[in-house]
Amino acid sequence: MNILFLTMVCINDIKSHGIYTDLMREFVAHGDKPYIVTPCEKKNGQQTTFSDCDNYGLLKVRVGNLFGVGIIEKGISTVLLNHQFNRAINTCLHDVNFNLILYSTPPITLVDTIIAQKKRGQATTYLLLKDIFPQNAVDLGMMQTTGVKSLIYRYFKRKENKLYAISDHIGCMSQANVDYVLRHNPEIAPDKVEICPNSIEPQDLRLTEDQRMKIRKKYDIPLDATVFVYGGNLGKPQGIPFVIDCLKTQLDNQQAYFLIVGDGTEYGKLETFFNETKPQNMQLMKRLPKNDYDRMIAACDVGLIFLDHRFTIPNFPSRLLSYMQAGLPVLACTDPETDAGKVIVDGGFGWWCESNDVKAFNEIIEDSCDADLSAKGEKSFSRLQECYVSHNCAAIILRWLGGEDR
Repeated sequence: MNILFLTMVCINDIKSHGIYTDLMREFVAHGDKPYIVTPCEKKNGQQTTFSDCDNYGLLKVRVGNLFGVGIIEKGISTVLLNHQFNRAINTCLHDVNFNLILYSTPPITLVDTIIAQKKRGQATTYLLLKDIFPQNAVDLGMMQTTGVKSLIYRYFKRKENKLYAISDHIGCMSQANVDYVLRHNPEIAPDKVEICPNSIEPQDLRLTEDQRMKIRKKYDIPLDATVFVYGGNLGKPQGIPFVIDCLKTQLDNQQAYFLIVGDGTEYGKLETFFNETKPQNMQLMKRLPKNDYDRMIAACDVGLIFLDHRFTIPNFPSRLLSYMQAGLPVLACTDPETDAGKVIVDGGFGWWCESNDVKAFNEIIEDSCDADLSAKGEKSFSRLQECYVSHNCAAIILRWLGGEDR
């Protein structure tokens, strides 16, 4: 079976680990051939290229700049994606008959490409819903639903509705996502929406005590403190003002050490805070190479998740999986709409508070410094193996095409 996979994640091969590359390897293991269509930004200076790699195909499409640029340039590039992807597929993969078209959000602007490719071979279409747009932009004050400025919102809302309509099946990250989609889109048949969670091929990234100590020394992380780490994007969705408010209250806590690793549009706010306060029990770092990042995360004690309290959509951050495979308990500070905190608490591997409650955050920090983190970490890793494995995700998708019995 030939699978067309459309993604905004830059993929160079399927050997690397991630929620999408791990899924692609599962399809290959089933005897299917995925054709991955991935962007190559203009700033990289490369043209559109196709590589036939025996058991999968990789089509890298030259597109406008999408990341690390202003909102206007990003918006224009996003709108142009549909034409660029469809043209590249028609040029490079015109002789391939697709049985399944798989795609993730963001973006929603590839809908016409999906329609065109579906008509070409009558393929089954499956949406991996990782982002509910444009409502998330409305929540963060980046779009308006009324007045003249609502034109942009209405344009993207039509694209979203069209995307849901063309999708034969919609895989959501959690039950809260399923409930949200059906509640706000009553025209969607309930039986075409299901849970297909963020999943990976788990690696055991847990470290021995000696390994942990060596890595802590390498990065100048205290050996005797409880280390709380946040790794990932530092943008508006993370609610950075709340993060800073929490850090301010922890400046004198000698039991806890806070490590923030990442980059994004709000990094400057954190950098200003660190420059002004010069905290002794905190460290701010830019992104690291993946292997170094994974090992440093595993040398910490508790993983942190932050989501802006204004969200009315139920996000489910994929960075949770990186903490789980490192065997870390997790503290999630989120809006009340997502069920990520419920999953963590019910699974017995962490804590949750609302991301507008600094007092609750402080109480959890105090409690977790005295908790049995090793036991919670074991539950974290065990829960990953039970619920978030890419093999299971592939089975959910493939059952609509005959599953493993094909």
